[in-house]
Amino acid sequence: MEYTRLGSSDLIVSRIALGCMGFADRAHGRNPWALSQDGADPIFRRAIDLGITLWDTANVYGNGSSEEIVGQAVRRYTRRDDVQIATKVGLPMHDGPTGSGLSRKAIIEQVDASLKRLGTDYIDLYQIHRFDPHTPVEETMQALHDIVVAGKVRYLGASSMAAWRFSKMQYVAERHGWTKFISMQDQYSLVQREEEREMFGLLADQNVSSLAWCPLAKGRLARPYGTQTPRSTADPTGQRFFDGSDRNIIDAVRNLADTRRNTMAQIALAWVMSNPVVAAPIIGATNPNHLDDANTALTLELRDHEHKALNAQYTPRQPTGY
Repeated sequence: MEYTRLGSSDLIVSRIALGCMGFADRAHGRNPWALSQDGADPIFRRAIDLGITLWDTANVYGNGSSEEIVGQAVRRYTRRDDVQIATKVGLPMHDGPTGSGLSRKAIIEQVDASLKRLGTDYIDLYQIHRFDPHTPVEETMQALHDIVVAGKVRYLGASSMAAWRFSKMQYVAERHGWTKFISMQDQYSLVQREEEREMFGLLADQNVSSLAWCPLAKGRLARPYGTQTPRSTADPTGQRFFDGSDRNIIDAVRNLADTRRNTMAQIALAWVMSNPVVAAPIIGATNPNHLDDANTALTLELRDHEHKALNAQYTPRQPTGY
């Protein structure tokens, strides 16, 4: 395994992140394909074998049950200080003013609930799941800073927003001497590259790392076109991610995989990892083999002409996920 710093911080994480959205108690979650604790355990064990130390979840995944499963896995298979737990706040957990959003009251309630479900007294990376246009940025950033000062959270991250909004949040934190974000979760893959236009340049300039979510486009880049059965084509807000215009990109990945005798997933992940802004792709594994593909991708170095062949098929599109 390779390791890297997140942004300018001293938080060292694996260059592969285990995405835990697919782990949930089906009685409370909304995904029929979700894995219970017993189903998730082999994946956690494989992650540990491979040295994958960054485990990413969210309070909203499985209505909190994903955090419970992550916490159980830490206690069963590793030491708390040997992994970095990342979770999120912002999407709806319950009705009422503290059930969603990034108000001070919501952040304080939700971080305490996450700590309890995870069974830990600190969170390594606490991330805002989406920008909250209804709460003043100053209120959000001060509340986040206060939970860092309180020792409940070590570092802060963000996810999926317009570059100007992220820049504003960082500016407000810097102006007041509050804790800034060290990472940004971006939807980034061969079929969704719109973050390259503004966000990635901002992250590079500010020394903030990207954690790429959906790097295989919900499985579309892992199988030949026409054979995919992705779990979902929409994000939590109902936006559609992908459509038939992606066929040429998927075919290019397949052709290169056949030539190099790699899997399509390995090629697509190697492409994501080659971007210097990306610290780690988030692998939403539902099988230990998915982590093996990601680990192999770490060692793949795509040549210039291979990059060109993959990049040539992309066409501009609307950013999705926020």
